[in-house]
Amino acid sequence: MPRTLIRKDPSTFKTLPLFVEAGPEGLSYQSLGQPLNFRQMLERRRPLQVADSWRFAAELANLGVSVRLTLRLHGRDYWLLVRQRRPDRGDTVLKLISGYVPAHELNLPLLTAIQEVAEECLLETADGWLAGRFGDTWLPTPYQGALRYREASHFRLSPLSGAARPVQCGNLTLLERPRAYVHLPTASLQLVYDLSLELPRDVRQLSLFHVDECLEDGRLVARLERRRPDLYLLALQQGLPSGELFTLSKGELRPASTRGLWLSESFAEQDGWLVRDERIRWKDWLQRCGAPTPPRRALLGVS
Repeated sequence: MPRTLIRKDPSTFKTLPLFVEAGPEGLSYQSLGQPLNFRQMLERRRPLQVADSWRFAAELANLGVSVRLTLRLHGRDYWLLVRQRRPDRGDTVLKLISGYVPAHELNLPLLTAIQEVAEECLLETADGWLAGRFGDTWLPTPYQGALRYREASHFRLSPLSGAARPVQCGNLTLLERPRAYVHLPTASLQLVYDLSLELPRDVRQLSLFHVDECLEDGRLVARLERRRPDLYLLALQQGLPSGELFTLSKGELRPASTRGLWLSESFAEQDGWLVRDERIRWKDWLQRCGAPTPPRRALLGVS
């Protein structure tokens, strides 16, 4: 049985639409107009047309963040991807950990990004659940009432290399240099942070789970489903995707099926500052990355 971890009132979420100016040297954004609730934001996420992929000014529905999280396990690096069912788009994809930026964090989207890691990426060990830190900042423990977090041990998040072109919120340059793109189908600006996750040395029998909120009877509900961990490890080979996909349960990597798999738009081709696609086929993305054909054992397993 799925375990309910938390219930929240969605009416407390407020964000702001954006005005974005982009050029070959960089991109800047600032808030525009009045705060929007979740429903109002979704109503604004309609397809947008932009003539020049490098130089434009546009009004956008919202700011989102994603985290490309790299985990080193047994001497090998993995990207962590989560499964998301998207009823509004009629599909299911693997995507980066991501979320919407609330109004009060538009000038500090990194804070939203690390909070999304705490909410979506759950690490269970033989001795309890792991909390995390980013530098001197403790990540929240959003499910403290339902899960037993360890007190003496935690994981660490650290920034990896940033994007070449700067992104500014008003006159403030985002120091972590996230990759930025405007997603035309949803008229949104997305920032992608490149972070690493370092495990504590005493970790035993690690399992990884993804928890996402869904709207039920007017409430946002987050549930833990052990039979569907929905958090996947994409193995890297010399920094590039290998084509091998796994889940992790009690320290054991289990191959996951890639048949019929789609990835979200953050993996699709970017033209200048623009991404035009809703998603991309797994096999098409691997081919574009120049990844080798994975061994057959990586094509077994669970949907």
